[in-house]
Amino acid sequence: MTELANSTPSSWTGASAILFDLDGVLTPTAIVHERAWQELFDGFLKTVPAAPGYRESDYFDHIDGKPRFDGVRDFLASRGIVLPEGPLDDDPAHNTVHGLGNRKNKVFNDIVEAGGVKPYEGSVRFIDAVLARGLKVAVVSSSRNAPAVLKAAGLSDYFPVVVDGVVAVAEGLPGKPSPATYEYAARLLGLPSEECVVVEDAVSGVQAGSAGNFHSVIGVDRGAGRQVLLGAGATLVVNDLEELL
Repeated sequence: MTELANSTPSSWTGASAILFDLDGVLTPTAIVHERAWQELFDGFLKTVPAAPGYRESDYFDHIDGKPRFDGVRDFLASRGIVLPEGPLDDDPAHNTVHGLGNRKNKVFNDIVEAGGVKPYEGSVRFIDAVLARGLKVAVVSSSRNAPAVLKAAGLSDYFPVVVDGVVAVAEGLPGKPSPATYEYAARLLGLPSEECVVVEDAVSGVQAGSAGNFHSVIGVDRGAGRQVLLGAGATLVVNDLEELL
């Protein structure tokens, strides 16, 4: 087992692996997701004039870190709106739970394809340091686009294990804030959960790490708020992963 950072030994002693969320932890694509959700609901809510408009806080309160369709359901519930589920591959033009989720996915992919993805420099340095010290790594993301984002960011070769939204559905794993996807990643790495550190920027992701029997939960504050992440169960909160080097 390996101790990683001298600056925070109590957070790393005995850790054998780091399980990373993707959007907002390794890449700034959380900002792209936030923009895509706003575009989606700004447009949709025009068809429901009695409902309050989309607010920036809605992303963190109802959507951030959750599987896409859960984000749709939870946002709609916050406005007292009930829509039919529709088929999983429903047309993005349809106002159903799956239709809206697929519309959001199209907006997200259009933005990524137009602008590309550049990973956080501090996160890349941290990954390099983790691997140099012999720890294993995995990505655990609610997004179904995780492999495409990793490829666009040039990070695919770092992560032989990726548990994303597609894997979660295939394996019947509940999404965050359940710890199930992180626990599954630990099993794929051949390690007990208590030897794995969870790194998250979303409240639901920190809650997932806190709910499981993990070594520790590192929160990365990209906007959720330090105290909010600590309140959700983070062991430690940093503004950038480079702070751990």
